[in-house]
This record gives sequence, C-alpha cells and structure tokens, in this order.
Amino acid sequence: MDTPMAPDNGDEEHAVIAHFRLAADGFGDADQRERVYEAEEVMAAAVEEAGVGEVDGNEFGGGEAVLYAYGPDADALFKVMEPTLRGLPFRPAHVVLRRGDIESRVDL
Repeated sequence: MDTPMAPDNGDEEHAVIAHFRLAADGFGDADQRERVYEAEEVMAAAVEEAGVGEVDGNEFGGGEAVLYAYGPDADALFKVMEPTLRGLPFRPAHVVLRRGDIESRVDL
C-alpha cells in the first residue's frame, strides 16, 4: 500500500543570510576576516542558547563576507543575531530573510 504524501505543513527551514562589503577586493584583509569570525562565534552561541536555529558558516570573496544561519523561524533567528550583525562596521551591508520561497531584505 502506498502512503500518500502529506501536504506542505510550513515546516520549511528559514534562513538569515548577511552580506557585508569589505574594504578590499578578494577576501578582505586579515583584520576584517577576524572580526567576522569573532562575530560568527558570538552569534552561534546566542542562537544556540536561544534555541532558534544554527549559524552555519561564512564565505569570503569578491570583496564581500557572507554569513549563513538557518532555523525554523527567520524572524526569531534574526532577532537574536541582529545586535551583533549591526555591530560589524562593514558597509554597505544587508540581510536576506528567507522564509521558504519568500525573501525580504533588511539594510543594516
């Protein structure tokens, strides 16, 4: 007997994807990368403590740093991450909040 597929119940994973322009092309300088790594550690601990998801890593390249986080509620995840994200000095900067197939942008 085949089991029918359950309808989409909205349990899609949401994402917070933060983009920061670095001062130099490429991977930025060592001090910039270190600040991003430190912020990532702070956010990972805060997100874990709040139980809203996980900070999943970063990417550097093209003069940009990108941080990735995932969880069941992008808004709750962003709320925990926002103070640290706003504390990074690199501008321009923005965050993409992905809620399933819907995305919105928040300028920092």
